[in-house]
Amino acid sequence: MPLVGPTAATDADLQHWIDGPQRAEKNRVRDAARKPAETLAFFDLKPDQTVVEVWPSVGAWWFEILAPYLRDKGHYIGALHAGPHNPPAAKAEHEVIEGRIASQPALYGKVEIAHTPGLLDTVKPNSVDLLLTFQNLHNWITDGNADEHLREFHTVLKPGGVLGIVDHRARTDRPRDEQLKDGYLREDETIALFEKHGFKLVARSEMAANPRDTKDYPQGVWTLPPSLRMKDVDRARYLAIGESDKFTLKFVKVAAP
Repeated sequence: MPLVGPTAATDADLQHWIDGPQRAEKNRVRDAARKPAETLAFFDLKPDQTVVEVWPSVGAWWFEILAPYLRDKGHYIGALHAGPHNPPAAKAEHEVIEGRIASQPALYGKVEIAHTPGLLDTVKPNSVDLLLTFQNLHNWITDGNADEHLREFHTVLKPGGVLGIVDHRARTDRPRDEQLKDGYLREDETIALFEKHGFKLVARSEMAANPRDTKDYPQGVWTLPPSLRMKDVDRARYLAIGESDKFTLKFVKVAAP
């Protein structure tokens, strides 16, 4: 399996929106850790694609880039929270994303809203070029509905369509359930889960890796920035560590699950 390094950004229009004034400053300061240009190039994003972003988040981090970039030639679908996971967070996400659409129609007026679970209520089978999920899988595994989500993803993607995932990477020397509670996932188990559902791993990258992350904090991964749940306790230490160690995996739809 190829291990791919950071991908050079060659799409000037994408870079325009990464640098654009529509982005919140609190989002922009995370670019060094999240590497938006390299990540989206790695997942083969193109301006004429139909793209689903799963659970865009209250911060609208990727939404601020993807929705304007896809506005003229492509189609952006935001698949918002549905189901049992953290109803207050789901409500807040809905309000933020739907508020952006209403208040900035020139940028976001062409955004389509869907929900997951329930993606097929809005999105046609075999219609999506690229589906993206960032730091969400650990929630679905905890909720016990990861299989339901992945079945939906497989159904809506075109044959050969790309599924891109970035998530917090667990250690291999600590119990799985203990780390899952802390927000971390085993990379090998993640690959096996997606392959069980008819996806093939075609590339992985270390662009979001962070060897300083020891993954043994009082408040799990949320001890680190940007959450900083410990507030002022050891704040300088956690800021020095930076954001979590993450895996970046690219799958394609190859078979019925």
